[in-house]
Amino acid sequence: TLGARSQRKGRGGELEICKIFQAHGIDAKPGQAVSFGSTPDAVIPGIHPEIKRVERLSVPGAMAQAVRDSEKFQDGVPVLFHRRNRGEWLCTMRLMDWIPFYKAAKSDFSGPKERGDMD
Repeated sequence: TLGARSQRKGRGGELEICKIFQAHGIDAKPGQAVSFGSTPDAVIPGIHPEIKRVERLSVPGAMAQAVRDSEKFQDGVPVLFHRRNRGEWLCTMRLMDWIPFYKAAKSDFSGPKERGDMD
């Protein structure tokens, strides 16, 4: 049925995200394959992942779900991971949640120097 196919696709997305995180040395485990909303999509320390593998997505609606569930499970910052068929994975966060991530990562950034550092 269409519902079962959608569930399999969603579960496949959860497994795919976990494999990507694991390949980059991040401890990630798929959530339990039980009824909708009773467990997180995956367990990734410090974040609450909402994983959507769909062609059409209401980003605001899915992000609202991530926020609600992060408050429910108290498992970290809400992050929406999403992709379409044959598309790349994207992630969406609230700006005020993203800023601390940026500040923490900034010291590791090895890109172009800032203007004042050119000489």
